[in-house]
Amino acid sequence: MAKLVFDGQREGEEVLFVFRRHIVTAKKGLFFLIVMLAVGAAPMFIWRDNINMFFFFCGMTALGVLGFFYSYILWYFSLYIVTDQRIRQISQKGIFKKTVVDLGLDKIQSISFGVPGLIAGIFGYGTILIQTGVGDLVISQVSKPAKIHDKLQNVLKGVN
Repeated sequence: MAKLVFDGQREGEEVLFVFRRHIVTAKKGLFFLIVMLAVGAAPMFIWRDNINMFFFFCGMTALGVLGFFYSYILWYFSLYIVTDQRIRQISQKGIFKKTVVDLGLDKIQSISFGVPGLIAGIFGYGTILIQTGVGDLVISQVSKPAKIHDKLQNVLKGVN
């Protein structure tokens, strides 16, 4: 297995695992794509003989695909890196804007998780709460929260 490396990694720091929020967090992009397809298709049914409506449909489809791609990029580049020293949260806020938060493992007091309802249970996502002395880190809509919780607990056992 290849050794994981990231920008800002410290000397001797080892990446233990990486996780993301559930893909359902990119649902706005899918919804936008569906709306653009519907907006593009409606005039084709009203003015069937007008070739311009086909080009309008193609334009709306392209716009919808761009919106979906934008949402997917934001999801893909927002991730959590767990190392033997810290948890690094990287949040992509736009094409050119991201925020990075580091939380030392020695600062963590407790970790808990929850699955907020039926839909979250069906799709397999939930919330992880990491409590520290200075505040809480809430990671919502995490894929397989029980598995991530167990991995984080195992990492903390190795630190303490």
